[in-house]
Amino acid sequence: MGGVLDGLDDIDWPRLGHAYGSATDVPDQLRALRSPDRRARQAALRGLFANIFHQGSRYEASAYAVPFLLELVADPATPDADSVLLLLTMLAVGYDERWVPDGFPVAEYRRAAEGGRELLAAKPSPWDGDDDEDEEEDVEYAYVESLTEEDQGRLWAYVELSAYDAVRAGVPLFRDLLAHPDPGMRLGAAYALAWFPEDAAGSLPALIAAADAAPEATEAATALVAAGLLGCAPDAGLLTDPRPQVRWAAAVGRARVLGVDADEPTAEELLRWAASAVRPQGDGPTVPFLDGDLAGYAGLSLRLLGPRHADRAFDALLNRLPAVGGEEALAVATEALRLAFPDGRLTAGTPPAALTPRQRRLVEALAHSPQPWLLDGRPFGNVAMLVADYGLPRSREALLAYAAG
Repeated sequence: MGGVLDGLDDIDWPRLGHAYGSATDVPDQLRALRSPDRRARQAALRGLFANIFHQGSRYEASAYAVPFLLELVADPATPDADSVLLLLTMLAVGYDERWVPDGFPVAEYRRAAEGGRELLAAKPSPWDGDDDEDEEEDVEYAYVESLTEEDQGRLWAYVELSAYDAVRAGVPLFRDLLAHPDPGMRLGAAYALAWFPEDAAGSLPALIAAADAAPEATEAATALVAAGLLGCAPDAGLLTDPRPQVRWAAAVGRARVLGVDADEPTAEELLRWAASAVRPQGDGPTVPFLDGDLAGYAGLSLRLLGPRHADRAFDALLNRLPAVGGEEALAVATEALRLAFPDGRLTAGTPPAALTPRQRRLVEALAHSPQPWLLDGRPFGNVAMLVADYGLPRSREALLAYAAG
């Protein structure tokens, strides 16, 4: 019987590409994840996040690394296995902000990837640094750039789907990990299972049981949201649970499954969270969805309830907007802009007097709130780009001038 990471050298890593060219560094990084030296493990994990998951992108080498990462997670001797499990989940679906509150659209991905396998097979090997740089380094890039926009889309959709399906092979392992003695592993397993709807029939009983047995509210909430994303609405009785995170998860899960048919208590719970500027405090791990931004997730979930709650949802979002910055502000602004500008981008030259009352309120809130424009005290370009996408000035100063007419 083979050991962990046996077969690692049987992969032709030099022929596989990642964010920085040939994947020759990946085998040593995978081995280093078992190092007794904590700093070596951390460096290896950072390296893998940078090369096979560069800013959310996946590459040809990503899918080949996944089976070995699954072996590491399954082996009780692997240190920091919860971090490896998180890397696997992100290799499957990227950043979850793209998929909440609706879930992962795997059927769309499979359609988008049709024909991508053949395009990937025709791709030349990446530059490995051994030949003349001027001649070799751009060969892979030139091939991709030679493709039509449609074929590039097929190629990258197939690359991402390959990584997704490689991680999907670990779904039975993830179900087993719901009973792991380490709470970080249980939490990570529930989070991972949320993104594989094709396996919902087998995962839902395990997630529901895990939510019932969870010793901590964070674990129960994570399992409930995962179940909701897979199509099972949490019981309405959980909306009165004494644990705030469980009430939040019940509302989020019910909104995901019931949509416009969700009951009033579900809407009320989401509205309370969406207006809140304070994250729940605790000594343990946070709910992993949307990087622990429970209020932001609740705000996004309000769209699932349909137009009857739109006015109250908009009020809740505007109540929270001035108090948040960075990624949390991005989530709030995204939903507020969607509600205020249902027809999309403003026509160029639209004067402020032509804005609807809802649009005017949002412009005023953004213009007079410094915090949403900042990330760790520095200008946050993502919010500026989001605002500009709707035809509004892309800086707070310019928006102030616009609002003043």
